[in-house]
Amino acid sequence: MIQADLPWSAIHTVLLDMDGTLLDLHFDNTFFQETVPQAWARQHHKSVAEAKQFLQEIYQTVEGTLAWYDLDYWSQQLGMDIPRLKEETAALIRAHPQTWTFLQRLHQAGLATHLVTNAHVRSLDLKLRHVPLAAYLTSIVSSHALGYPKEDPAFWPLLQAQIGFDPASTLLVDDSEPVLQAAQRFGLGFLRHIAAPSSTQPPQPSRQFVSVLRLDALLPGLVGQQS
Repeated sequence: MIQADLPWSAIHTVLLDMDGTLLDLHFDNTFFQETVPQAWARQHHKSVAEAKQFLQEIYQTVEGTLAWYDLDYWSQQLGMDIPRLKEETAALIRAHPQTWTFLQRLHQAGLATHLVTNAHVRSLDLKLRHVPLAAYLTSIVSSHALGYPKEDPAFWPLLQAQIGFDPASTLLVDDSEPVLQAAQRFGLGFLRHIAAPSSTQPPQPSRQFVSVLRLDALLPGLVGQQS
């Protein structure tokens, strides 16, 4: 992790990831690594270890595609009500502690701030009910509405057409290196990596992008109303 300060006067649009960036990834990790395997094991009278091995193999076949994030896809594939399971474990959904200060400062500065997420619309709706982010956001975009995940180069021109932004003056904050790589290829001028997406796992700084542990590390220099 190196100097994270941003030239805020050159930034006109901010794109923010949700899971791992604004929200603690502990919920999603627990859900897919513990909750789903336990439920699948009960349903199929298998051990949790057997369930984890089976699910890991299935997960890997669609990782990095829209299907990986699609709750309806997983319900069909696994024969389980995945949205219901998420509802049952929703108490774990929480924002990173510094999220609110970060969003308030962006709002006070008058910056266009868009939530850009791979979360399926049913997952997005659930999380926004528990963590009311919308009041601070210019718009909320799910990649499922555009037909490509953020990791896919085809996503970015579609996003630009929908919300309108100049790549050179746009900041993306995300915990996924493949997403940041796709954004870099599209020409986004400012990229920051979140090294600690989960509060329960050790940080993993990026070797390619500037990493920060906390969103508030990006705030120095952000003052006043942007022109």
